[in-house]
Amino acid sequence: MSLVCSEQGHPEEGLVLTCFCLSFMVNTKGLPLSRKTADGTKSRKLKTSHLLRVDEHDFTMRPAFAVLIVTLNPESVYAPLPLSLSYLQDFTMTLYLRHYWKDERLAFPSSTNKSMTFDGRLVKKIWVPDVFFVHSKRSFIHDTTTDNIMLRVFPDGHVLYSLRVTVTAACNMDFSRFPLDSQTCTLELESYAYTDEDLMLYWKSGDESLSTDDRISLSQFLIQKFHTTSRLAFYSSTGWYNRLYINFTLRRHIFFFLLQTYFPATLMVMLSWVSFWIDRRAVPARVSLGITTVLTMSTIITGVNASMPRVSYIKAVDIYLWVSFVFVFLSVLEYAAVNYLTTVRDGKDRKLREKMREQSHTLPCTCGMPHTKTMMLDGMYSEADANSLAGYTRGSVAAEDPSDKQEQMVVHLTLDNESTETKKKSVRSFRIIQNTHTIDTYSRMIFPGSYILFNLIYWCVYC
Repeated sequence: MSLVCSEQGHPEEGLVLTCFCLSFMVNTKGLPLSRKTADGTKSRKLKTSHLLRVDEHDFTMRPAFAVLIVTLNPESVYAPLPLSLSYLQDFTMTLYLRHYWKDERLAFPSSTNKSMTFDGRLVKKIWVPDVFFVHSKRSFIHDTTTDNIMLRVFPDGHVLYSLRVTVTAACNMDFSRFPLDSQTCTLELESYAYTDEDLMLYWKSGDESLSTDDRISLSQFLIQKFHTTSRLAFYSSTGWYNRLYINFTLRRHIFFFLLQTYFPATLMVMLSWVSFWIDRRAVPARVSLGITTVLTMSTIITGVNASMPRVSYIKAVDIYLWVSFVFVFLSVLEYAAVNYLTTVRDGKDRKLREKMREQSHTLPCTCGMPHTKTMMLDGMYSEADANSLAGYTRGSVAAEDPSDKQEQMVVHLTLDNESTETKKKSVRSFRIIQNTHTIDTYSRMIFPGSYILFNLIYWCVYC
């Protein structure tokens, strides 16, 4: 082994001492048997500009006919932005963009057929494709700690150009099924200056050109699939251009909205049905419950709309919330109808009692009957209802006019001393039954049945 040194450099700049090692084997006769051939690409004697002959060519011109092959490796996807900003209808993706092409002007001699790798400083001296993202709002190349650009040149002139980019692009989203929706977003690549006569764009291996990381996940969406396409795009002033497309389908997670929107709305509707089991004369209880459920539903709708996409058409969640609000509002109107009909009937009963009180002065005296009570029943209680009161014995029935029997009746009931407490309980339960309005009875079945039917139709249509 021997060390060989040489002096290089301009006289004014100083001398540079370059050393390299030569190793060889010597046989018994003192003659060299073999010698390791040094690769010119690894030699420090040649500058990169000399090896690639950068100064000898005009790299402002494209290669004779450039065929650009592209691959992508998405590192992360944010689509769309957080829900409060999702009305912007865009998505953000960080990816590795890799270009492959051949430029014979960069070919260099190499005995071992190895490549040379450079950073972004050489990119400014050679020709690189002018690919841009169509419909992008913001994009940048990462520059920490230096520009994330890699250039690899092969001896035959093939070039690999890789860079790490974050791009925010527009995505035309349809929120008519929100939040039970699926969105398809597209990222488009195209040459800015070169038409299809100058530059051809291809995916390297079709859908396999888009290699994704299995760890990519979104908080609101599930990435269902990626696929690639390519076609020509026409501009009336400049001509036809090759355009590459990356299509990916995102399905929104529903569990968040079930907890925050659907379950609270359903519980408020069910809470409004409690008023149907409350006595119709308990006005403060039923009114307070109805107003509370209406205000709570209004708060839910306002809170959801504040964080939803601002679009002019009706969304699926709007249908569910407003139908639930209608059910709650109808429960309030139902009690208003019950209270009004009760008031009207009480007025009629009051007039009837006053009339019967006037007529009761003409009835026979029952002063001699021990433990007796008189109960006046209006026309709503038939003779069979009076007989159904167990423990009471019917006395005489009198009326001034036989035609008034259907409207009024005076029943003399003799109370038995041994069953006084039992009779009081039966009268109390009889009054409670009569305090339940017919509308409340039907509402207990109609409201839950209608809401269950609505839910079945809703979830069958949108799921």
